[in-house]
Amino acid sequence: MSGQNPYQRAWVEVSPAAIEANAKALRRYLSPETRLMAVVKADGYGHGAVTVTKAALRGGATSLGVATLEEGLELRKAGLEAPILLLSNLCEAEELRTCLHWQLMPTLSSLDDARVCDELAKDSGRRFKVQLKVDTGMSRLGCALKDGISTIRDIQNLKDLELKGVYSHLACADDRNTTVTQLQQQRFRAVIKALPQQGRGLCFHLANSAGTLLTTTLHHDMVRVGLALYGHPPATHLADVVPLRSALSVRAKVTLIREIPAGTGVSYGHQYVSQNSVRLAVVAIGYADGVVRALSGRIHALYRNKHLPQIGAITMDQLLIDVTNAPELGPGSTVTLLGRDHEAEITPQTWSERCHSIPWEILCGFKHRLPRVEV
Repeated sequence: MSGQNPYQRAWVEVSPAAIEANAKALRRYLSPETRLMAVVKADGYGHGAVTVTKAALRGGATSLGVATLEEGLELRKAGLEAPILLLSNLCEAEELRTCLHWQLMPTLSSLDDARVCDELAKDSGRRFKVQLKVDTGMSRLGCALKDGISTIRDIQNLKDLELKGVYSHLACADDRNTTVTQLQQQRFRAVIKALPQQGRGLCFHLANSAGTLLTTTLHHDMVRVGLALYGHPPATHLADVVPLRSALSVRAKVTLIREIPAGTGVSYGHQYVSQNSVRLAVVAIGYADGVVRALSGRIHALYRNKHLPQIGAITMDQLLIDVTNAPELGPGSTVTLLGRDHEAEITPQTWSERCHSIPWEILCGFKHRLPRVEV
């Protein structure tokens, strides 16, 4: 977007102050012995990974979680030196060699993974820092639970590896029914208990945002916080555990105002037909920017604390709102699609409930043709 006005059409506003405040609030909630990992994968959940990382570190995070090698490299090339854990598996030796060079910690799911890393580290002049994932019930990444203890011991016997941590991932921590979470906790604790000597110096971590807010018994040595860092609880029953501030807003410009009479079809398919005369605003944002088409006719825009209904099908680059009750709004006016406007706010949870999705997907869906603007 170099050379262009970021406020020309539509944009995403990101508040580093809100990220920092959320990290500090989470840090106060944790015990002094429990560390905070900021999960900044997927470009910081669409907020901008470098921006989020700097704010989270100021707020008390001590390490970072990413999903891909490229995400880790972006942070290193931006000059960030905090420990970085790749939360996905890497299967190519060249990728693992890059991790060693840039001091990124890969996640291992087997002893075979560890042996590859050990071989790569020979004659490098440094020990390869890694973490092992143990599957306690997610059935995704991680070594089998029955192999967890032996795998930890075998990795610790590889002379060119330095096992820094052992972790697992909760599958149902945002569920009111905690049966699965309790079972995973029991399994994870059993692994820790079986390693009284070998476990010394290792960082054990299990809790995501939901697990972090659910109960302090899930915290262990560190928690991995994503959604809560960005200001959103992972479930309604966890909303008041820690005070959080939304860090992202989506705003767009009105490009045209028109009047339509009763009985007029609006947008593709005429999903909406006016019952009365309507003052209509064309807004320069659409599903190619991340405003999900399934939200057509189900959301509002904010303007000076007024909720203005979106009508008709959301199109690739534009959407339409009924501004009959906002006569002061005109071409060039800015409306808020997501975030706060004065005292009113629209949250990712609102959108996700109306299109049968989740807040994570909403936040990660805003495309990069929308400039990110720090506020």
